[in-house]
Amino acid sequence: MAQPTMASLPALRESYAQLKTRMDKAVEDFRREMGSTRTGRASVHMLDSVRVDYYGSEMPLNQIAQVHAPESQLITVQPLDPSSLGTIEKSIRSADLGLNPSNDGKMIRIPVPPLTEERRKEMVKHLHRILEEHRTAVRNIRRDGLDLVKKTQKEKKITEDEERRAIDELQKLTDDEIKKMEEMSKNKEREVLQV
Repeated sequence: MAQPTMASLPALRESYAQLKTRMDKAVEDFRREMGSTRTGRASVHMLDSVRVDYYGSEMPLNQIAQVHAPESQLITVQPLDPSSLGTIEKSIRSADLGLNPSNDGKMIRIPVPPLTEERRKEMVKHLHRILEEHRTAVRNIRRDGLDLVKKTQKEKKITEDEERRAIDELQKLTDDEIKKMEEMSKNKEREVLQV
Protein backbone atom coordinates (compact mmCIF):
# COMPACT_ATOMS: atom_id res chain seq x y z
CA MET A 1 0.00 0.00 0.00
CA ALA A 2 1.31 3.45 -0.95
CA GLN A 3 2.03 5.82 1.90
CA PRO A 4 -0.29 8.83 2.02
CA THR A 5 1.21 12.10 0.86
CA MET A 6 0.30 15.58 2.03
CA ALA A 7 -1.94 16.07 -0.98
CA SER A 8 -3.94 12.92 -0.18
CA LEU A 9 -4.51 13.72 3.50
CA PRO A 10 -7.84 15.55 3.83
CA ALA A 11 -6.57 17.64 6.75
CA LEU A 12 -3.58 18.91 4.71
CA ARG A 13 -4.77 18.80 1.08
CA GLU A 14 -5.76 22.46 0.78
CA SER A 15 -2.74 23.68 2.75
CA TYR A 16 -0.38 21.66 0.55
CA ALA A 17 -1.91 23.18 -2.60
CA GLN A 18 -1.47 26.69 -1.16
CA LEU A 19 2.16 26.02 -0.15
CA LYS A 20 2.97 24.58 -3.58
CA THR A 21 1.36 27.60 -5.29
CA ARG A 22 3.31 30.04 -3.10
CA MET A 23 6.60 28.23 -3.86
CA ASP A 24 5.82 28.20 -7.59
CA LYS A 25 5.13 31.94 -7.44
CA ALA A 26 8.49 32.52 -5.73
CA VAL A 27 10.25 30.57 -8.50
CA GLU A 28 8.32 32.44 -11.20
CA ASP A 29 9.23 35.77 -9.58
CA PHE A 30 12.87 34.67 -9.59
CA ARG A 31 12.62 33.77 -13.28
CA ARG A 32 11.11 37.19 -14.04
CA GLU A 33 13.81 39.06 -12.10
CA MET A 34 16.52 37.03 -13.81
CA GLY A 35 15.03 37.80 -17.21
CA SER A 36 15.42 41.50 -16.58
CA THR A 37 19.09 41.05 -15.61
CA ARG A 38 21.27 42.39 -18.35
CA THR A 39 23.57 40.17 -20.36
CA GLY A 40 25.82 41.18 -23.25
CA ARG A 41 22.91 40.82 -25.69
CA ALA A 42 19.82 42.96 -26.10
CA SER A 43 16.64 41.42 -24.72
CA VAL A 44 13.14 42.86 -24.49
CA HIS A 45 12.98 41.55 -20.90
CA MET A 46 15.68 44.03 -19.89
CA LEU A 47 12.94 46.66 -19.78
CA ASP A 48 10.40 44.59 -17.78
CA SER A 49 11.10 46.59 -14.62
CA VAL A 50 10.48 49.96 -16.34
CA ARG A 51 7.25 51.62 -15.26
CA VAL A 52 5.92 54.71 -17.01
CA ASP A 53 3.66 57.45 -15.61
CA TYR A 54 0.89 57.24 -18.18
CA TYR A 55 -1.98 59.71 -17.64
CA GLY A 56 -1.58 59.63 -13.87
CA SER A 57 -1.06 55.89 -13.32
CA GLU A 58 2.10 53.77 -13.27
CA MET A 59 2.04 51.32 -16.20
CA PRO A 60 4.52 48.63 -17.23
CA LEU A 61 6.35 49.74 -20.37
CA ASN A 62 5.28 46.68 -22.38
CA GLN A 63 1.60 47.65 -21.92
CA ILE A 64 1.92 51.06 -23.53
CA ALA A 65 4.57 50.34 -26.17
CA GLN A 66 5.90 47.60 -28.43
CA VAL A 67 9.37 46.53 -27.37
CA HIS A 68 11.64 44.74 -29.87
CA ALA A 69 15.26 43.61 -30.01
CA PRO A 70 15.95 43.69 -33.78
CA GLU A 71 19.72 43.35 -33.31
CA SER A 72 21.92 41.84 -30.63
CA GLN A 73 23.01 45.30 -29.44
CA LEU A 74 19.79 47.31 -29.93
CA ILE A 75 16.34 47.54 -28.37
CA THR A 76 13.57 49.58 -29.98
CA VAL A 77 10.49 50.92 -28.22
CA GLN A 78 7.50 51.98 -30.33
CA PRO A 79 4.87 53.77 -28.16
CA LEU A 80 1.22 53.00 -28.92
CA ASP A 81 0.51 56.67 -28.16
CA PRO A 82 3.18 58.87 -29.86
CA SER A 83 2.58 61.70 -27.33
CA SER A 84 4.06 59.51 -24.56
CA LEU A 85 7.47 59.22 -26.28
CA GLY A 86 9.24 61.72 -24.00
CA THR A 87 7.76 60.22 -20.82
CA ILE A 88 8.83 56.71 -21.85
CA GLU A 89 12.35 57.88 -22.67
CA LYS A 90 12.61 59.63 -19.28
CA SER A 91 11.36 56.50 -17.48
CA ILE A 92 13.98 54.31 -19.19
CA ARG A 93 16.74 56.76 -18.23
CA SER A 94 15.61 56.90 -14.59
CA ALA A 95 15.23 53.09 -14.29
CA ASP A 96 18.98 52.82 -13.51
CA LEU A 97 19.62 50.11 -16.10
CA GLY A 98 22.78 51.70 -17.46
CA LEU A 99 21.08 52.35 -20.81
CA ASN A 100 21.06 55.58 -22.81
CA PRO A 101 17.87 55.84 -24.93
CA SER A 102 17.45 58.29 -27.80
CA ASN A 103 14.28 59.08 -29.74
CA ASP A 104 13.80 60.11 -33.34
CA GLY A 105 10.27 61.46 -32.87
CA LYS A 106 8.60 58.14 -33.70
CA MET A 107 10.46 55.50 -31.74
CA ILE A 108 13.07 55.12 -29.03
CA ARG A 109 16.32 53.37 -29.87
CA ILE A 110 18.34 51.95 -26.99
CA PRO A 111 21.85 50.79 -27.82
CA VAL A 112 22.97 48.02 -25.47
CA PRO A 113 26.68 48.50 -24.84
CA PRO A 114 28.77 45.39 -24.31
CA LEU A 115 29.38 44.65 -20.64
CA THR A 116 32.77 45.36 -19.12
CA GLU A 117 34.42 42.67 -17.01
CA GLU A 118 33.72 44.69 -13.85
CA ARG A 119 30.04 45.10 -14.80
CA ARG A 120 29.76 41.35 -15.50
CA LYS A 121 31.04 40.58 -12.00
CA GLU A 122 28.54 43.06 -10.53
CA MET A 123 25.76 41.32 -12.46
CA VAL A 124 26.81 37.93 -11.08
CA LYS A 125 26.76 39.36 -7.54
CA HIS A 126 23.30 40.78 -8.24
CA LEU A 127 22.16 37.35 -9.46
CA HIS A 128 23.47 35.71 -6.28
CA ARG A 129 21.64 38.31 -4.17
CA ILE A 130 18.36 37.69 -6.03
CA LEU A 131 18.83 33.91 -5.69
CA GLU A 132 19.42 34.17 -1.93
CA GLU A 133 16.35 36.37 -1.46
CA HIS A 134 14.19 33.84 -3.28
CA ARG A 135 15.76 30.86 -1.47
CA THR A 136 14.86 32.58 1.79
CA ALA A 137 11.30 33.16 0.53
CA VAL A 138 10.91 29.45 -0.29
CA ARG A 139 12.34 28.46 3.11
CA ASN A 140 9.89 30.81 4.83
CA ILE A 141 7.05 29.11 2.97
CA ARG A 142 8.41 25.74 4.15
CA ARG A 143 8.51 27.07 7.73
CA ASP A 144 4.85 28.09 7.45
CA GLY A 145 4.06 24.60 6.15
CA LEU A 146 5.93 22.91 9.00
CA ASP A 147 4.05 25.01 11.56
CA LEU A 148 0.79 24.05 9.91
CA VAL A 149 1.64 20.32 9.84
CA LYS A 150 2.66 20.36 13.53
CA LYS A 151 -0.50 22.25 14.47
CA THR A 152 -2.64 19.76 12.52
CA GLN A 153 -0.95 16.86 14.32
CA LYS A 154 -1.47 18.52 17.73
CA GLU A 155 -5.17 18.80 16.90
CA LYS A 156 -5.07 15.02 16.24
CA LYS A 157 -6.25 15.45 12.64
CA ILE A 158 -3.26 13.41 11.40
CA THR A 159 -1.09 10.70 12.98
CA GLU A 160 2.57 11.12 13.96
CA ASP A 161 3.62 8.95 11.00
CA GLU A 162 1.63 11.13 8.63
CA GLU A 163 3.19 14.20 10.23
CA ARG A 164 6.69 12.79 9.65
CA ARG A 165 5.92 11.91 6.00
CA ALA A 166 4.35 15.36 5.43
CA ILE A 167 7.46 17.06 6.85
CA ASP A 168 9.71 14.92 4.61
CA GLU A 169 7.56 15.72 1.60
CA LEU A 170 7.63 19.43 2.41
CA GLN A 171 11.44 19.31 2.63
CA LYS A 172 11.65 17.50 -0.72
CA LEU A 173 9.36 20.09 -2.33
CA THR A 174 11.51 22.90 -0.89
CA ASP A 175 14.72 21.26 -2.14
CA ASP A 176 13.24 20.78 -5.63
CA GLU A 177 12.13 24.41 -5.91
CA ILE A 178 15.50 25.73 -4.68
CA LYS A 179 17.31 23.40 -7.09
CA LYS A 180 15.23 24.79 -9.99
CA MET A 181 16.24 28.34 -9.08
CA GLU A 182 19.91 27.39 -8.68
CA GLU A 183 19.92 25.78 -12.16
CA MET A 184 18.35 28.90 -13.69
CA SER A 185 20.90 31.05 -11.87
CA LYS A 186 23.86 28.97 -13.12
CA ASN A 187 22.62 29.21 -16.71
CA LYS A 188 22.11 32.97 -16.43
CA GLU A 189 25.54 33.37 -14.80
CA ARG A 190 27.16 31.52 -17.72
CA GLU A 191 25.27 33.80 -20.12
CA VAL A 192 26.41 36.94 -18.26
CA LEU A 193 30.06 35.88 -18.09
CA GLN A 194 30.16 34.83 -21.76
CA VAL A 195 32.12 37.42 -23.75
